[in-house]
Order: sequence, then structure tokens, then C-alpha cells
Amino acid sequence: MARLRLATVAATLVLALTGCVSGSPAGGDDDQKQSGDAYSGDVEWWTINLQKNYGPDIQKWIDAYQKEHPKVHINWVDVPGADITTKLLAAIAAGKVPDVVNFTSATTGLFAGSMADLSSLFSQEDVAAYLPNLAEPLVVDGKRIAIPWYNGGTSLAFYNKDLLAKAGFDAAKPPKTYDEALALAKTYHDATGKSATNFMAYSSVVQANGIPLLSEDGKKAAFNTPETLALLEKFKPLFSSGAIAPGSLSENPRDMPQSLENKGIAFNPAAVSSSLLNVEKNAPAVYSSITVGPPVTGADGKFYMPGQQVMGIPAKSDNQAAAAAWLKYVAAPEQQLALCKLVPIYPSSVKALADPFFADITGTTPADQARKILVDTFKQSVDASLGSGNDEQLRQLFDEQVRAFMSGTKSAKQALDDAEKAWNDTLAKGK
Repeated sequence: MARLRLATVAATLVLALTGCVSGSPAGGDDDQKQSGDAYSGDVEWWTINLQKNYGPDIQKWIDAYQKEHPKVHINWVDVPGADITTKLLAAIAAGKVPDVVNFTSATTGLFAGSMADLSSLFSQEDVAAYLPNLAEPLVVDGKRIAIPWYNGGTSLAFYNKDLLAKAGFDAAKPPKTYDEALALAKTYHDATGKSATNFMAYSSVVQANGIPLLSEDGKKAAFNTPETLALLEKFKPLFSSGAIAPGSLSENPRDMPQSLENKGIAFNPAAVSSSLLNVEKNAPAVYSSITVGPPVTGADGKFYMPGQQVMGIPAKSDNQAAAAAWLKYVAAPEQQLALCKLVPIYPSSVKALADPFFADITGTTPADQARKILVDTFKQSVDASLGSGNDEQLRQLFDEQVRAFMSGTKSAKQALDDAEKAWNDTLAKGK
């Protein structure tokens, strides 16, 4: 899964919420526990990059909730994506925290110790409303630090069936594994002399091959193994020959010189799902020749999700009951479903995912194929977040060493040794 990036989804999500105010917070036993405090007082709610373009829509949602609960005031604060981590850390240090805050699963390692245990505010029935594969990773050291909200789904595979016809590609039988994808790349290159793919053995690919990146206690790198060495060396001949495009070593996966849009490559076996929109917008002729498949998998056969958007309640919030009631409203199945009908995201709610909108997809366009495959793989997906508090930095350090090996400036062993040292030094500095 070539260089999974949660930031693309997290920082740019279009959250148009007009008409999405249906559904009341699931209560169960919590209504009794929270008493009258659940619907009174001020609740400060932080989101990411929404207010500038979608302020009026979200405000209607807030207004509807406050009309139903007139003693509650929702103070909505929108934070730029680049600033959310720094701003939240500063708020925690100062003791002046929001009551409900949206952050990403990639930063749970930073904030776990500062969040309230939602087990006292959400009943088992409340938590069971969310998919277990999304909810379970949000329990840290026995404490539920957050509730899943939305996500961009797993990766997808995109194939230009017209170009790949020269390699005998069968759209009904696309590659399922890394080895099959690499074999297709070689066959296409042998037949055409052209680059086949940008698929590269970055950290996400190593992780999806069943190789732990971190030790169980999260304090040291765990990837420097013979298995990782063999995986990197499997990719090297294909890169050297040109079967894997030279631009695959670009630091920015959205700016690779060889792309599906410009026909510089013929397929991407594990791409961020939103990249299909770029093909549709920038290269309509190529879009019409695209067939979509599940992302190829490594040795563990699992589908990895770049991460997910979550919401928690800081432990220093002085209005946790009302915060919990608002959080339940925000993440209710009805709201999630309405939101997903407006923007290309996926819910964490079991009920929302079972709706015909997701369960009965009948279209035949590449976009329709993509939505159906994402839903089919959704329940078997795994959150790829490491929980280190420095996920993005650690992945960049690893990928930098992969580029050094592929470009010939280091051996695979030296690259892994240097990546391990860089990770351990970073982890030793703390979160």
C-alpha cells in the first residue's frame, strides 16, 4: 500500500451537513448516570479545517441540537489541520481543554494519557454500535480514549486495462498479492519496455506484509529483520530495470512524475482511494479504461486502512456528561449516513454501513466499482496507525532509507540499520 497518507482525508474532508440533524444520542444506562448534566452547560467542540467553507451547514446542525436541548451551548472551534496537534498539546498543558475534540488515530500515542476514559460515559451497548475493528484500537492500556467517527476506507488497486492488454491482463483476475503484482509489472515491462507501476516497499508495504514496525511496548523499532531485508531486495531488481517507475522514489506520492493520469504507469496495486477522483478529473479518457480491484496484500492477507478520524473527551474537561451526549449525537448512525451521502467517506457505525446506500451498489463506473470494493473489504480492514505519537515522522524516516537503497547509495542492510537507529532515537525522545 504505497505510502498511506491519512492527512489527505483528514485535512481536506468536505463536511457538508445540511439536513443531517436527525437522530438522538444513544443513551442506554448513560442517561441515568449523566443525570441532568448531560443537557446543560457549555460544550467546546474542536474540528479540523471545516469552518471556512462549510460553516453555515455545520452551524445548522449545531442549532438543531441546541433547539432540542436549550440549556446546552455548543461552542464550535475549527482548527487548521497543520495546527491541531500543537494546539491540543498546548491546551492540555495549560489545563484549558476543549470538551470534545476530533483528532486522528495516528496521534493516539500522543493524547491517550490526556483523554478521559469513555467507558464511564459510553455503555457497552453504545460502543457496540461501532465496528469492532475501528473501535478496539481506541482502547489504550485498558482505557477507551476515543470513539471512531469517519474514515477514507482502505486502499484500492487501479488498472489501465487497455495498456495492460499487452501483458495479457485479465480484469476478472487482478493480482491479489505482492508477488502477483510484481510479476505483472515485470511482464508488462518485458512486453513494452515501459514502467508498469509506482508500487514501492515503503513502511506501509512492510507493515502489510505482516512485519511489526514497532515493539509491543512501542518503544523500539521492530522491522530490522531478515524478512524485511528480503522484501526490499525483491523490489530492487524491478526498480533497477524500470519495471517500477523511477518516479516512485518521489517524497510526495501525489506528485510522482509517472502516473495513471499521464499513462506513465499502467497500474497501481495499492493506492489511496481518493486518487481515482484525480484520474476522473484530470484524464477522463484514462478514467474510462480503469478497472478497480481490491488492494494487493502481503503475507498476512489483511486490508490496511491509512487511519481514521476519532473523537475524544479530554480528562480535564469540566463538563464531561454534556460532552459525551454531544459526541454521541455527532457520531450517531443517522448523522454518519447523511454525511457519507454527501462526501466520499465511510462510517464507523454498523447500522450506517448496513444501509442500502452501502449494501446495494449497482453502478458500473470505476467510482461505483471502487465504492463496492471498499465496502466489501471494510469489515476486514485494519487501522494501520502505529500509536507512536510520531507516526508520520517515523514513516518518513523509514521511507527515506528505502529511497537510499533503491537509488544505490546504501545496501539494504545499511538502510535498515540506519532506519532502525533513526526510529529508536526518535522514540527515545518521548512523545
